[in-house]
Amino acid sequence: KSFLNHTAYLSCYFPNSQKTDIKDLRVFWQKGADEVVHEVYYGQEKHDNLSPKYINRTKMDMDKWTLQLLHAGIVDEGQYMCIIQHRDKGSPKVIHTSECLLHIIANYSQPEIAWLHTGELKPNEYLNLSCSSSGGYPEPKQMIWLISHENTTDRLMRHMDVSQDAVTKLYNVTSRLNITVPTKTLINISCLLHLGEQLGSLVSVPVGI
Repeated sequence: KSFLNHTAYLSCYFPNSQKTDIKDLRVFWQKGADEVVHEVYYGQEKHDNLSPKYINRTKMDMDKWTLQLLHAGIVDEGQYMCIIQHRDKGSPKVIHTSECLLHIIANYSQPEIAWLHTGELKPNEYLNLSCSSSGGYPEPKQMIWLISHENTTDRLMRHMDVSQDAVTKLYNVTSRLNITVPTKTLINISCLLHLGEQLGSLVSVPVGI
């Protein structure tokens, strides 16, 4: 995983147990079937075959056999393959291949509740609220409304509208809640944006009614 516009680290997982000299190896990374991301040709970096979008965006740490992909973007997501060939008495032979999958993460803004209501609130009237969060990636799982009164909290699932920016590929999400204004008790309302098992959740500042 890598954060948007940060450096992604892709490991080749090459043990080099034979302690082979880099000058006898050709190391190259590719994405998909035909995009060459980086190439080290018998000790020298070679740029002739690189896909244009990776030029000046990669560095190879030969001590750790790790590729650094600078300014990682959402378009860089996907499967990468590291291939190592050894030059030994004639034609090069492939001695190592490995694959890794790159996922990009962009942080969502803290969910924010807005009142879709004008005028004074009266008991038993309907109250309309919206909760929004923006600028994140990947698409979140769900948005949950939390209604707290006295010692109990109810979790309400409502439809989540999702839109994706055509250029940046970042997501904006909104959910709406329509509830009855309580007559006697005070309630706190907040909303929770669930991003996924590994990414956790974000919660809004609660509003009191």
